[in-house]
Amino acid sequence: MSRKTLVLAEAKNGELRNVSFESIGAAKQIADGGEIVAVLAGDTVRDLAKTLFAYGADRVIAVENDALKHYTTDGFKQAFLQVFDKENPDAVVLGHTSIGKDVSPRLAVKMDAALFSDVVAIEGLHFTRPIYSGKAFEKRTTQSEKMIVTIRPNNIVAPEKDETKTGDVETVAVDIRDLRIIVKEVVKKATGGVDLSEANVIVAGGRGVKSADGFKPLEELAELLGGAIGASRGACDAEYCDYSLQIGQTGKVVTPDLYFAIGLSGAIQHLAGMSNSKVIVAINKDPEAPIFEVADYGIVGDLFEIVPLLTEELRNVLVTN
Repeated sequence: MSRKTLVLAEAKNGELRNVSFESIGAAKQIADGGEIVAVLAGDTVRDLAKTLFAYGADRVIAVENDALKHYTTDGFKQAFLQVFDKENPDAVVLGHTSIGKDVSPRLAVKMDAALFSDVVAIEGLHFTRPIYSGKAFEKRTTQSEKMIVTIRPNNIVAPEKDETKTGDVETVAVDIRDLRIIVKEVVKKATGGVDLSEANVIVAGGRGVKSADGFKPLEELAELLGGAIGASRGACDAEYCDYSLQIGQTGKVVTPDLYFAIGLSGAIQHLAGMSNSKVIVAINKDPEAPIFEVADYGIVGDLFEIVPLLTEELRNVLVTN
């Protein structure tokens, strides 16, 4: 059965997030040959939205309004619902990001749709998602005629980009009113670098780094590998770094291809945020640290000796190749 599927794309710092392309990949599985319509909301997003054709969208809609310059729950919910009323989709796919987690349940209620959140795999209309902080997985389906699916970044494969696929972006003006919150300015503590939730390589530090300066060798390693810096809650609580870098049950959930766990013990709360990483490398001076139980590779020793040596060796390898 073919299904008309809407993909709610997301932009950050003037660029489309990778999870938007992964959402198109998920939509292709759900649509079963049906039309895929990509939707991007913002104040001026028409030019940015064109890229969605190259990843397989059949149509692209740019929803523009000055009130959509910054994300607010009311503003984006009103915008998306007006598009839904016009398009009448069978399914909606978006990333399991801070925005996706906020807006998806509200849309599901308004659409009277089944909601599948934090999906990591799709087989037909069977959706796999982690439960119990990633210690188990459940597979769910529905008999509902409408559904909304949020996908975890770095789990669903994005379609290959085809530059020859182009089209005309439809611009839709929406009526946004009665906003309870208006964002005047966004002040960022962390700027630049790779988006932690979508990074393929993450170098994370714990209390073992001992200070804010202790993160510098980790930052050098992350920069060399084109990765992002992360941290345990202990490191954040000790004020070694900002809470925006926190990974774990009360922080970000990440699934990179390569995860360095450096100077962190591997408490269950931290494992909940990174245990599904494809390859885990642990560096810790305590051979009994719990992190070694989930690590694919472990190095026992002083991180301040090992990390610089590892960085230098990797630099030599990368230069040689």
